[in-house]
Amino acid sequence: MAVTGWLENLRTAEKTALLQDGRRKVHYLFPDGKEMAEEYDEKTGELLVRKWRVKSALGALGQWQMEVGEPALLGAGGLGPEFIKENNANPIFMRKDTKMSFQWRIRNLPYPKDVYSVCVDQTERCIIVRTTNKKYYKKFSIPDLDRYQLPLDESALSFAHANCTLIISYRKPKEVLEAESELQKELKKVKTAHSSDGDCKTQ
Repeated sequence: MAVTGWLENLRTAEKTALLQDGRRKVHYLFPDGKEMAEEYDEKTGELLVRKWRVKSALGALGQWQMEVGEPALLGAGGLGPEFIKENNANPIFMRKDTKMSFQWRIRNLPYPKDVYSVCVDQTERCIIVRTTNKKYYKKFSIPDLDRYQLPLDESALSFAHANCTLIISYRKPKEVLEAESELQKELKKVKTAHSSDGDCKTQ
């Protein structure tokens, strides 16, 4: 089963964990050289960040590609090209999951809710957002469902609009919830280092 396959990849990956600033940071190194870094809220266990890094054909480390979470604050200094400052008025797309749903937020979309159409494209295995006034169009996949090789279900999709932000939710299938629960058990076995860096005191 594909769900088991991806879980097995996570189990066999080389893992290191660090507790810092109220976040449990886990780094995975896969046999093919790919790296994944995740950050969880220490208290709630909620996934805050997931990013990937792949080596180039020549073996050089590439830039981290954000999958879940908000890019680092702009103007923090020493930022890579993925943090080039955008016009504040442009729509900003980011993913921020909840326990029960995959969730995306698109900021700076001032149009009323009835202007938006959000649907599943089964052929391309993606979600499409468009506006009737043709001012915005976005197509994005759900990498988790691709990794677990699960179908997309239109009935799991919903959206809301408030404060110029479109919030798109996709209810997590039970297979994903079960796999995430298994992964949390697995991560508890990883020896966690503690860091006293920053203002946060750690035990």
